[in-house]
Amino acid sequence: MFGKILIANRGEIACRIIRTARRMGIATVAVYSDADRNALHVQMADEAVHIGPPPAAQSYIVIDRILDAVRQTGAEAVHPGYGFLSERAEFARALAGAGVTFIGPPIGAIEAMGDKITSKKLAAEAGVSTVPGFMGLIGDGDEAVRIAGEIGFPVMIKASAGGGGKGMRIARSAAEVREGFRSSRNEAAASFGDDRIFIEKFIESPRHIEIQVLGDSHGNCIHLGERECSIQRRNQKVIEEAPSPFLDAETRAAMGAQAVALARAVQYHSAGTVEFIVDAGRNFYFLEMNTRLQVEHPVTELVTGIDLVEQMIRVAAGEKLALAQEDVRLDGWAIESRLYAEDPYRNFLPSTGRLISYRPPAEGRWEDRAVRNDTGVYEGGEISMYYDPMIAKLCTWGEDRDAAIEAMREALDAFEVEGIGHNLPFCQAVMDHPRFVAGDISTGFIEEEFPDGFAGVTPDDETLRRIVAGAAAMRLVTARRAGRISGTLTGSPLPVPAEWVVTVGERRFDLTAERLVTEHLRTEEGVEIGLTVKGRDPLKPQILLHGQGSVRVGFADGQTMMVEGDWTPGDRLTTATIDGVRMTVKVERITDGFRIRYRGADMKVIVRRPRAAELAALMPVKAPPDTSKMLLCPMPGLVVSIAVEEGEEVEEGQILATIEAMKMENILRAERHAKVKKINAAAGASLAVDDVIMEFE
Repeated sequence: MFGKILIANRGEIACRIIRTARRMGIATVAVYSDADRNALHVQMADEAVHIGPPPAAQSYIVIDRILDAVRQTGAEAVHPGYGFLSERAEFARALAGAGVTFIGPPIGAIEAMGDKITSKKLAAEAGVSTVPGFMGLIGDGDEAVRIAGEIGFPVMIKASAGGGGKGMRIARSAAEVREGFRSSRNEAAASFGDDRIFIEKFIESPRHIEIQVLGDSHGNCIHLGERECSIQRRNQKVIEEAPSPFLDAETRAAMGAQAVALARAVQYHSAGTVEFIVDAGRNFYFLEMNTRLQVEHPVTELVTGIDLVEQMIRVAAGEKLALAQEDVRLDGWAIESRLYAEDPYRNFLPSTGRLISYRPPAEGRWEDRAVRNDTGVYEGGEISMYYDPMIAKLCTWGEDRDAAIEAMREALDAFEVEGIGHNLPFCQAVMDHPRFVAGDISTGFIEEEFPDGFAGVTPDDETLRRIVAGAAAMRLVTARRAGRISGTLTGSPLPVPAEWVVTVGERRFDLTAERLVTEHLRTEEGVEIGLTVKGRDPLKPQILLHGQGSVRVGFADGQTMMVEGDWTPGDRLTTATIDGVRMTVKVERITDGFRIRYRGADMKVIVRRPRAAELAALMPVKAPPDTSKMLLCPMPGLVVSIAVEEGEEVEEGQILATIEAMKMENILRAERHAKVKKINAAAGASLAVDDVIMEFE
């Protein structure tokens, strides 16, 4: 076994590999760029080596710099994680030349499966079902349009060396083919140093289901079941689960057999993933093989109990697999939510900045559930514009799918992230979406269910009333505190009113709120008794043993709700039982009320005295600034190109500019007919959110 390994990666995957290596008694070496000098993976590793400037092209994917780090530290093996150099055959070859073990598959398998065109040909030869398409190289946009027409729309334009959603576009017309071909080629060149493009038929309403394979260098190869990864946006996975709610035992066995057959065909060893798309009739087609550890591997680990990183290390050290296919059992259900630094309210555009607050839910395994959070960040750390926007992978396990979903709901509720835009509200919305709960999903789920983008969740009436009751209870707490402070001047607390008006948007609730206190007292005989006292502080604190407060909220229509909790002003996360329902909500004090976030809803809940509410209704509403004649930068990024000139008239849908952020190109289009008045940015400019790119007449 190795004594020391180097992790040629960063972020959460580097931290995850370090944890397993530490458990195995193996020393670890981290590498880092200038931007990652204080990163969590650097802090966790036994040693760390600086490898260059922030851009990955000048640090993490420079083979010579990784080799220098290996030589400096005497590492015997290198784990590449995913992304960066993980599927670069030349990297594995360079390590072999230096006498260092690559913790991954053989070079031949990387070359064969890393090229999407070659891999499809090999898959067909191995008897694996493949998608119809053109497997040759495509020279330009005209040729791409011709080929797409022959295949039949819609088509998928893909980078041959692609992965992680980079260099992929769906095209439903000749114009979209031209545009997609150009963007895919640019992204492929920037991300992989390889701009080759191919085209295949796009399967309508597909499900993305993949098989985890594991092999050794002694000819043994097995599969560990499947993962469903159909909840995607821009071809990048957001929610994954194992097993799939769609597959039956027969289809699972057939897909597993084909995945193993393909792995054997290229003499594969180590962990790898064979990805398929599956149509409504459970017909499945080979998509690609990822010759590396997948981002979503934790869900497989949770349902199989197998540590894939440990298996990769053992296989690389020459050991045989310790289990056969019949030993693999799928126990329970696991779900992964990818927490990204992106703003779901701005079409999931990247967000950067400092994590003012980062407090994940408690991790652990209990009898009926488990919570795991793979992360590479910490509170106070910086989310950089140079790398993938993923912050963490929150995973839950339950005895069945419903239990895993409920565990995920509660874990997301308890996850605190402040300081940047993030997709946590969207993940919460998915967990409660009827289609997801029913398992009726496809890769088009986000586009179909959120066609106009994500604007948050509107809670149902009962949930809204519970939130209103909770806000009234919290307002009562602040009023009582203010009364006690003011009362220090008069010698006794000021009275707390019972009547309140709560508004949420256009909804108004007239209600009363009064505090009930259960006081536990000891009689002269030493017997402890509980007394419920209405609306006062204990008069005899010397005999008060302990007390629990609750608030009774009465709505004008006669409905009554009890609120029981321990919120204290300043708490940003609180758990309360409201009308018998346990709720964990995020709370932020604002003028006359609270900003409350719960299960994808983000609301300003205003709580006023009736007279204050009456006067507030007379106040004029401040109109937002008019930006209708401006093109604003939607995210921090680099201007790739400006597609128009000053004085030019543009039409709805016309490309205006292209912005690159976190390795993805984002095309900005005209929303209506207009004339360009002024252009404020040029190609190569670095912009912040809401910087004005151009103005219109």
